[in-house]
Amino acid sequence: MQSFRERLQAFNKCVCDGARLMVGQGDYGTYVAHIAKTHPDQAPMTEREFFRNRENARFGVGNSSGFRCC
Repeated sequence: MQSFRERLQAFNKCVCDGARLMVGQGDYGTYVAHIAKTHPDQAPMTEREFFRNRENARFGVGNSSGFRCC
């Protein structure tokens, strides 16, 4: 059985992960686990590259349509 502190930490992680996803910033650890499982021949992006990639996707960098807010 989990202690109150463990449950609170799990809840906090869930809230933080949800907030990151709402603003287009995925979880780097989840990304690395996904790459290791489904693309073992590929090296994962660094954390900095991952952050930049998500930011670019969020704001439409490289799109022919230009800036994309939402």
